[in-house]
Amino acid sequence: MSTDSIDPGLLRKNAHSPSFFALQRASSGRQDLVDFCIPCNPYFPTPGMFTQLAGSLEHILKYYPSDADTITAELCATLGHNPQTVVMGNGSTELITWIDHLLVRESLATPIPTFGRWTDQPMETGKRVDMFQLHELRGFEFDVDAFVQFVRARGSRVAVVCNPNNPDGGYVPRREIVRLLDCLIDLDLVVVDESFLDFVDAEAHTSVADEARIRPNVIVLKSLGKNFGLHGIRFGYMVANPALAQTVRVALPKWNLNSFAEVVVFLLREHGAEYRESLRLLARDRLLMSQQLAALPGLKVFPSQGNFVMVKLPDGKDGVGLRDHLIAHHGVFVRECGNKLGSTSQFLRLVVRPQTDVQRLLIGLGSYLYGAPAEPAPDNVVSPGHRWGESAVTGSEPDLSHFPETLHAETRPEDFRAAI
Repeated sequence: MSTDSIDPGLLRKNAHSPSFFALQRASSGRQDLVDFCIPCNPYFPTPGMFTQLAGSLEHILKYYPSDADTITAELCATLGHNPQTVVMGNGSTELITWIDHLLVRESLATPIPTFGRWTDQPMETGKRVDMFQLHELRGFEFDVDAFVQFVRARGSRVAVVCNPNNPDGGYVPRREIVRLLDCLIDLDLVVVDESFLDFVDAEAHTSVADEARIRPNVIVLKSLGKNFGLHGIRFGYMVANPALAQTVRVALPKWNLNSFAEVVVFLLREHGAEYRESLRLLARDRLLMSQQLAALPGLKVFPSQGNFVMVKLPDGKDGVGLRDHLIAHHGVFVRECGNKLGSTSQFLRLVVRPQTDVQRLLIGLGSYLYGAPAEPAPDNVVSPGHRWGESAVTGSEPDLSHFPETLHAETRPEDFRAAI
């Protein structure tokens, strides 16, 4: 492993993490940097798909893409959506920006901690942001009734919920999200950000996009970059009733999507089976990684349905120092959550990665937290269905028997829409 160090000052310049490219440049282009910060899907696209993209690189770079309507129509044909209800953006953050400009007039309520653009964007345009604190002692669990009461008390006109939530990975069952939509039917807008929903395996039917198509005030947001492991392409989409979708669509440039996005959208129809397999592998890795992290004494591990796991460091240990240590001495980049509203630097969000990378992370964590490899102490994991204070039994090897060979076996390879 390279011993080149990265100036920790690069990690402290602003509220967001530096890009992977900036980190590589700062480390003289070291190739062994392992990224546990950016929540990519490590199993998709497949090497074969990357080969196809590489073969098309000259055309992708030289020629204009089709207009957004053409690319959106292909995505909808693949996923089974009505194009009148779908708007594609140059990344989900572009859509968040336009939702704020066009549809948020006075105030927005959202749980915290959550994805930073849902608090930062409306504050940047002078809106009031009502922040509903999720509590560590309840495992950052989201309570629909408590949130509705908070919205009423604050007089918020827009509500946003990320499901699963970022950074903790907490998942709210579909029936509860539908109940939330019913309770807030009188608001100007309710947004359900489902950017990480494809990684959920808690229940078979998870999305409320079908509800968004027929409700007057609901938008569901999707981030294709997160699902497909292609953050650099910058593409996402929203689902809403035709009138609401049109309000956002007409504000966007006609060619707001790039040629890479177009080529990938047309590739998706051919690779549904590979995508579903990537979700199965990631769910397997998430369980194993959670149990391995739980074996580190004093480390609290929160249940996650995302492609990341949030942990809390032992008392007296700070995530900033750990982050700097890991990147300088182990070539491992992690996301400490001190700049997330509602969180502190004692919390880390760790992306789910294959075992080779996880072993490197565990070695680095052990060296910083304890100075030497630690004996397992697997009594501090919070398993799904458990609350703080209840015991959760884990063993040295996780039970992977409930992961079938193919996720959602009833889904046929040609029916890609069931996976999205």
